[in-house]
Amino acid sequence: MKKEIILEVKNLSVTLNNEEILKNLYFEVYEDGVLAILGPNGGGKTTLLRALLNIVPYDGEIKWKENIKIGYVPQRLNPIKDTPLSIKEFFELEDVEQKETLNILKTLGLGEDILYKKINELSSGQFQRILIGWAIAKNPEVLLFDEPLTGIDIGGQETIYSFLAKLKKEKKITIIFVTHELSIVNKLADRVLCLNKEMLCHSTPETILDPKVLSKLYYEEVKFYRHNH
Repeated sequence: MKKEIILEVKNLSVTLNNEEILKNLYFEVYEDGVLAILGPNGGGKTTLLRALLNIVPYDGEIKWKENIKIGYVPQRLNPIKDTPLSIKEFFELEDVEQKETLNILKTLGLGEDILYKKINELSSGQFQRILIGWAIAKNPEVLLFDEPLTGIDIGGQETIYSFLAKLKKEKKITIIFVTHELSIVNKLADRVLCLNKEMLCHSTPETILDPKVLSKLYYEEVKFYRHNH
């Protein structure tokens, strides 16, 4: 059965403060797909996510499937990080009942004891997991992540990787994520977009996770070790 296109991007460019941040991007994302966005710092990865969410002005075409529900986990949410809200209260802002909140916390490897902790008491890794939980509480069809593993230790990274894999399998969620973690790309993504202001490549992880291609993208030698699934 042919998969439906959830997102179509044509001739996408973004100019902010007279600087061209993105130039002439073309790509598609299919339902239940996982697209990883790779590229050096300052290459426009976060700006691309923001354009897809219509947060920044752009030229070209961004066409989402009609009435699609999108969840977004930004890289940093410092104003929220400093609030004295408890986790329970934070989820209640989205009308999520306590039972459902506990289920979400459990799948993210967080215990019930965190429920009454204040957001400003959390470690950066715990906070990142809470943001992911908050984004999925609304049952989106698509999840956009800006470096979901930033500030999370290796054990926590594995928990979140397993969680995303489970989410994709059980809920058929489409995932678009920006990352520098090449092993996660290899395990989770089925398409990879290489970005440095313009699109340098758009292909399968097998093609792109090659030292020659990565060195061209990052301007330096990149050592990458494949993990067996």
